[in-house]
Amino acid sequence: MSKDWNELSEKMSERLAPSMAKDHPNLPVVKEEGCYYYGRDGKKYLDFTSGIAVTNVGHRHPKVVEAIKNAADELTHGPIGVIQYESILRLADELAEVMPGDIDCFFFGNSGTEAIEGALKLAKYVTRRQYMVSFTGCFHGRTMGSLGVSTSKSKYRRYLQPDSLTYQIPYYRPADFENEDGTIREEEAIRQLERDFDNLFKYHVSPDEVAGVILEPVLGEGGYVMPPASWLKKVRDICTEHGMLLIFDEVQTGFGRTGDWFAANTFGVTPDIMAVAKGIASGMPLSATAANHKLMQQWPMGSHATTFGGNPIACSAALATIDVIKEEKLLDNTVRAGEHAVHGIRKLKEKHPVISNIRHLGLMIGIEITDPETGKPDGEAVLRILDLALEEGVLFYLCGNEGEVIRMIPPLTVTTEQIDDGLKALDKALTRFAEEKK
Repeated sequence: MSKDWNELSEKMSERLAPSMAKDHPNLPVVKEEGCYYYGRDGKKYLDFTSGIAVTNVGHRHPKVVEAIKNAADELTHGPIGVIQYESILRLADELAEVMPGDIDCFFFGNSGTEAIEGALKLAKYVTRRQYMVSFTGCFHGRTMGSLGVSTSKSKYRRYLQPDSLTYQIPYYRPADFENEDGTIREEEAIRQLERDFDNLFKYHVSPDEVAGVILEPVLGEGGYVMPPASWLKKVRDICTEHGMLLIFDEVQTGFGRTGDWFAANTFGVTPDIMAVAKGIASGMPLSATAANHKLMQQWPMGSHATTFGGNPIACSAALATIDVIKEEKLLDNTVRAGEHAVHGIRKLKEKHPVISNIRHLGLMIGIEITDPETGKPDGEAVLRILDLALEEGVLFYLCGNEGEVIRMIPPLTVTTEQIDDGLKALDKALTRFAEEKK
């Protein structure tokens, strides 16, 4: 006799590794649709996580579901190179049309960390240099190469310090360069960035030994930090000056999340290499390491490979995802909905002193929570607020080094009415939290 849900759930701690299954909030669900999860408790929950920035066109969009079903009728696996198939060829062509600058060539993998691994290998191979530079606070994945450039939390590297040849310099720090009115002292931030690079090159590594510089154009897991475009442009200039390849990790920012196809477009800065995943295929496992074809042609057969990368079903889902973003004008909706959401959150900030900062770009919104008495980041408060919000019917997630930021990343299909519903639930959660603290 097959075991029922309760029996299976009770055994989860035995059957699934804690590193996989022990996360927040472990909501039991039976279905997903649009901007909603449907729980086993019979309740409908607004999903303001998009499966952690994956389902940008909403859960189970009909066009994506149809593409998956149709693709499965033809091919379920495609070791590209051994065989050819239309979906991967068409996807590469479609992506070349929306990528920033002259990026037009792709190596497809299955996950964000694979895309990062590919980017690191490509940079080292074509430059014949061995070192990488990354930024403190960035998250790039958990496989050993990507872990070597990830520093959003020390616990990710505990007992796993990779033997990687990587150096870190500080990411843009809002508290150091932003005035009380929200304006940014850009020249001061750029001078500090120049000093950081100068010190790195003077005391740690010569720039002619550095293959590439990797960063998130918007700090994701590290706290939703958005640097000014001028800061990113200075990174671009420094890389160009020293022959270092600039790598953008757009795993979380890609496919409309910032209000344009990619954050590179939003900021007007074109990297040499990009890593994309998450929103590319609406939940199907797919990623890509992307660069200009002239650069990519220097990465010959055998220097990198994949068995499952570019799966035909996943590629078909990605093609449908791109079509939906275009047809439903989701880039425009992202900008409108993001502005509407931030307007509502600012009203909440006036009412709830635990909200200290709001950082946003499109529908990538971070709500920083601090202790009103000490001004210190309060990750414990965030967890409690998220639990209360879930009880009110909306799912958020967290980020930041201390888990102090509420991460709001709804599907790009979200309506202003759904945003209002979610913020009303958050308002109730914050009110309940304040009452508990009395």
